[in-house]
Amino acid sequence: MSRMIGTVSMGIRAPIIRSGDDLVEIVSDSILAAINEDGLTPRDRDVVAMTEAIVARAQGNYADVDAIAEDVRQKLGGETIGVIFPILSRNRFAICLRGIAKGAKKVILMLSYPSDEVGNHLVDWDLLDEKGVNPYSDVLTLEKYRELFGVIKHPFTGVDYVEYYSNLIRESGAEVEVVFANDPRAILAYTKNVLNCDIHTRARTKRLLRAAGAERVCGLDDILNAPVNGSGYNEKYGLMGSNKSTEDTVKLFPRDCQPLVEAIQARLLEKTGKHMEVMVYGDGAFKDPVGKIWELADPVVSPAYTAGLEGTPNELKLKYLADNDFASLSGEALRDAIKNEIQKKDGSSLVGNMAAQGTTPRRLTDLIGSLCDLTSGSGDKGTPIVYIQGYFDNYTDE
Repeated sequence: MSRMIGTVSMGIRAPIIRSGDDLVEIVSDSILAAINEDGLTPRDRDVVAMTEAIVARAQGNYADVDAIAEDVRQKLGGETIGVIFPILSRNRFAICLRGIAKGAKKVILMLSYPSDEVGNHLVDWDLLDEKGVNPYSDVLTLEKYRELFGVIKHPFTGVDYVEYYSNLIRESGAEVEVVFANDPRAILAYTKNVLNCDIHTRARTKRLLRAAGAERVCGLDDILNAPVNGSGYNEKYGLMGSNKSTEDTVKLFPRDCQPLVEAIQARLLEKTGKHMEVMVYGDGAFKDPVGKIWELADPVVSPAYTAGLEGTPNELKLKYLADNDFASLSGEALRDAIKNEIQKKDGSSLVGNMAAQGTTPRRLTDLIGSLCDLTSGSGDKGTPIVYIQGYFDNYTDE
């Protein structure tokens, strides 16, 4: 009889990670302990993944608000700066904003609307329609925003982010003026020194600002892209992907992860004889249909992964084959025909093949990282390592 279980994703418990811990040993030993405890059979192409958080913690990759302030001051002049398109998050941006404000005398805070980049809503679309507001062209002052919409609190957190961010800036010693716009160039009516805080659209935003006459333009990826007074840093992503650690410090996105995943892969091969794939993952790449929040606040889903995770799925759609090529078959005959069709795959790309339509055209690391993020969660499960078996299986595997 064919094997009945396909892909299995398991959260693996691990010690609480501290700065300086050896993740090669901890991750490998945690996987080996889980295999032994639950009687699992390790296989080639099993996937071992760990959260970016434990990697950054082991690296000690932290920075405080004074380091952020110093870098902002040096790169943007320390006077009036525009801070545009931040996401609305106490965890992701509040401490960064505290440091940014400490590095300026005045902050022009420009919020995108009706939502931020990852889907946190300030205003409902229906309310915009009711008030006759065009978010693609209209620039709103704080006074106009309040007149039109009043006080709107985030449905999940209960926070009025307009007030919350304004107070953070004032508490950090800077003046604040709030405007609402979606064209980054609108900020240039207030200041020529701009820190754009968008994540996935940052390159376009920088290009538009510079072409329109901005004098100094930095993205979050340009702040703490090198150490400041001994702080942590990320040379590629700067402050992007950071999380709140304390009220005055952030944990930065991990750096130099490739040697780590390759070392864990080598150790697991030595211990099990199986060639497993290893990756570091952060946010998954999916959108909540109710809250409208797109989860991906990190710059990438996976900052490092072993070579076998490169690429995209190359699969056939079984229901297409069943409803079209083999519509006249059923039972064992249908099963055998579909298995035979899968076995005929030769590794060449199925892009454009009608029998592959509807399969997910996304990178493997984004798909697996999303699975891992959902498996480990972000709360108190205590499973920052994920072990996946059967992800690369298909209907023919016994």
